[in-house]
Amino acid sequence: MMTYTREDIREKAKDLAKMIAETEEVDFFKRAEKQINEHLKVQELIAQIKKLQKEAVNPQHYGKSEALKEIDAKIDELHQEIDQIPLVQEFKRSQVEVNELLQMVSNTISRAVTEQIITSMGGDLLKGTTTKNPYFDGGC
Repeated sequence: MMTYTREDIREKAKDLAKMIAETEEVDFFKRAEKQINEHLKVQELIAQIKKLQKEAVNPQHYGKSEALKEIDAKIDELHQEIDQIPLVQEFKRSQVEVNELLQMVSNTISRAVTEQIITSMGGDLLKGTTTKNPYFDGGC
């Protein structure tokens, strides 16, 4: 059995990251983000949100909850307006798809490592145990 170092694993992870970065999901995400950054209405709404967030600091600091509620309501309205833009909806879908891809990779690695540990110790994959238990054979 070959033993790998953390550096070996880090290098393989970088290779995997390069592969992931060249998937259709990531390519679509990058194109959607570029379009978002160039979309004037979206950028205008984001600028308004940032301005309101800065304004929210003073009422929050001085305990002016009514003013803070008003600002928060305006921010929520702007977020809803942004979310209604089809390009933003596509961008959010692309974020979900990339996250699902990353989660799939993480789950696959986790499952494969667990299976390797179990089988290398003579365990039982179906039971998820690393060693055979002489006191439990699964019978009644």
